[in-house]
Amino acid sequence: MEKGLTGKDTTGLSEKELLAMVDQARLPAHVAIIMDGNGRWAARKGLPRLFGHKKGMEVVKDIITASSNLGIKALTLYAFSLENWRRPPKEVDALMSLLAVYLRNEIKMMMEKGIRFKTIGRIEDLPEEARSWVDKAKRETAGNTGMVLNLALSYGGRWELMEAAKRFAAAAAQGSVSPESLDEAVFSGFMDTAGLPELDLLIRTSGEVRVSNFMLWQMAYAELYFTDALWPDFRARDLYEAILDYQGRQRRFGMTGEQLGRGNAV
Repeated sequence: MEKGLTGKDTTGLSEKELLAMVDQARLPAHVAIIMDGNGRWAARKGLPRLFGHKKGMEVVKDIITASSNLGIKALTLYAFSLENWRRPPKEVDALMSLLAVYLRNEIKMMMEKGIRFKTIGRIEDLPEEARSWVDKAKRETAGNTGMVLNLALSYGGRWELMEAAKRFAAAAAQGSVSPESLDEAVFSGFMDTAGLPELDLLIRTSGEVRVSNFMLWQMAYAELYFTDALWPDFRARDLYEAILDYQGRQRRFGMTGEQLGRGNAV
């Protein structure tokens, strides 16, 4: 069951019909997804957790393709959190190997679709093979002008805020910025997501209703959408349903509906 607030009734509609309902003029510029439920998906099928992660990686490709084709400007995927390092070493090693394999196989797709690859988080924490493929993907796609694919790797929202504060403090100490200049726009420029569009829509799969230390600064005015679908079961139609729900909401940014003067202001 989707936990949207004011979405349209999409019961029984095909993926093609859902896509036709999406208003291309009111797309979220930046979509972020907390991809949750790989382990539970595997457990329900009596399979090792790794099978869930492998299936989840296939879904990543499908959602990237759907987002790019739709015209989303930036897609951020929560791929590996700082807390995920606490998982069993064998599972962490497998996840890092899957990351390397994914990037090795999909750089060609990124080039064909004009996708620019970016990351946020402590990339220096990654093992050498995964880090080398991250660097290669960034280099080879740097000149692309299509959708930005942004992977959050060894990432935490509180960590990012602390790092941004340190960067600003260092810049102020060097005299390149003045402490008095600090406002939201200036501070955003010190975040890992500097240069990306404002986050419009945050999706979380698996039925969990929390944000798990993800993009805490960026989600200040983002619309939140929770679905019971486990990540390996998430499809393009689920993405379209989330966007339709987003387009059915009134985004007031502190104002009243009367001030906005229209029913479904985005």
